[in-house]
Amino acid sequence: MANRIPRVAVREQDPAIRATNFEEVCYGYNNEEARLEASRCLGCKNPRCVNSCPVHINIPAFIHEVAEGNLAAAASIISADSSLPSVCGRVCPQETQCEGSCVLGIKSEPVAIGKLERFVGDWAIENASTLPLPEITPNGHRVAIIGSGPAGLACASDLARAGYDVTIFEALHAVGGVLVYGIPEFRLPKERIVAREVEAVKRLGVKIETDVIVGRTMTIDQLLDEQGFDAVFVGSGAGLPRFMGIDGENLNGVCSANEFLTRANLMHAYDPDYDTPIYAGKRAVVVGGGNVAMDAVRTARRLGAEAIIVYRRSEAELPARAEEVHHAKQEGIEFRMLTNPVRINGDENGWVKGIECIEMELGEPDESGRRSPVAKEGSNFNIDCDVVIMALGTSPNPLIKTTTKGLETNRRGCIVADEEGHTTREGVFAGGDAVTGAATVILAMGAGRKAAKAIDEYLKSK
Repeated sequence: MANRIPRVAVREQDPAIRATNFEEVCYGYNNEEARLEASRCLGCKNPRCVNSCPVHINIPAFIHEVAEGNLAAAASIISADSSLPSVCGRVCPQETQCEGSCVLGIKSEPVAIGKLERFVGDWAIENASTLPLPEITPNGHRVAIIGSGPAGLACASDLARAGYDVTIFEALHAVGGVLVYGIPEFRLPKERIVAREVEAVKRLGVKIETDVIVGRTMTIDQLLDEQGFDAVFVGSGAGLPRFMGIDGENLNGVCSANEFLTRANLMHAYDPDYDTPIYAGKRAVVVGGGNVAMDAVRTARRLGAEAIIVYRRSEAELPARAEEVHHAKQEGIEFRMLTNPVRINGDENGWVKGIECIEMELGEPDESGRRSPVAKEGSNFNIDCDVVIMALGTSPNPLIKTTTKGLETNRRGCIVADEEGHTTREGVFAGGDAVTGAATVILAMGAGRKAAKAIDEYLKSK
């Protein structure tokens, strides 16, 4: 029966309308739709979806409760492994993780695990006051968390549940890390979802201090030696943008996707009530093919620009989620594949007037297994534009490394840590993008949870 029901489609804003606003694209399931979709789950005895989830949520169990209409039970099952279900349900790459392993996906469509997780997470947010808090017995130990992104929030909530006195130190004025500055409102509403997920972490007793730049306001050594913390977790993310090193990158109208999205998302540049400068121009070219590139190009489109993606490989190699690419195309984004910039051209006033590109073809696979792009000699051409946004990945800010003795980093500036989060400095743990470079929200959460376990074991053994 279950596998005969087609996957329940999710309602979305009309593409022509949503391309002009910042309201959420996807409306999610209502109760009836969620129960029907949940009834498709086969409840596998050996669920491959659980093994493919970086935080190992008991997916069949929570979906069974949704099908039965027991949403409090479903929320309780998810909360045992994930502190941010409404966020993960919206932004996780489910197609390559849980849903990619769903048995139903072999012959038909996989269960919409992400949409069901979002449904339960949103229900839990709306009914937070009625849900019981876990019984917590304080153990007398204090842990400092650097960064309030997904790694920091996951680590903090697990430690708080285990009885630790936890304080998060956030460099910015808003809590949530990449969830507030990196991911646009139309994918992840800030007040309605992120702020309330953070409130759920605070209800566990976690304290959060904003506008604290560890490495400037105070150092890790001071946290351990003077402030009385027993351990420190570094979940400071990867906020240092990369550029190509081509001529013209210093022209007016060139910026990183990181800066562009931070102005729009954290500083509300799209809202006329906020006096935040942002320039999307008449024609914006976004260089890159990941989720950040999709976020930047779709933001530029909503700010009124004709928006173009330039990517040096073919569409088959795009690292962005299929859903994001689909949504971008629906919204009128132009994709220029097998195209690589070689120079940005400016006018006599120092402003961008175009980007010179070269056609590419795919050669032999590189070390990641993807075929390497090779330039076609003499195929140069120009794209007229007045804005260029570089979305080429990010690396961690070197501030923590340069102010912490004995903390080793690799050649990309990432903190060296083992699978559990131990760094080369005793009592200091790390995880998420600060260790891996820019990755996904759920992988950062998984790293935060592993580090919480390692911190617990470390402090119990002392």
